[in-house]
Amino acid sequence: MSKVAVIAKITALEGKRAELIEAMGPMMDHVEANEPDTLTYILTEDTGDENVIWMYEEYASHEALAAHGTSEAMKEMGMALRPLAGGRPEVTVLNPVRGKGL
Repeated sequence: MSKVAVIAKITALEGKRAELIEAMGPMMDHVEANEPDTLTYILTEDTGDENVIWMYEEYASHEALAAHGTSEAMKEMGMALRPLAGGRPEVTVLNPVRGKGL
């Protein structure tokens, strides 16, 4: 099994980024408490666009990513973000090759 990474861009409706970040809280807590194979789960604010957040995620395996993506917590987060987001997240799946911490 090899690690897998995800970068996701989520654009909030105009002026709703802070609310969107707050709505991500339960998912952040869920990952911390319940997903040991989610190795990195980092929420960041875009410094050039006040409506954009980015997620950087790293998983121990493709199976761990699949478990995360199909979890009940993910479904709940999707419903919570729907009235705050300006569309579906832009998700890119990556194969980490080399780097500090890898």
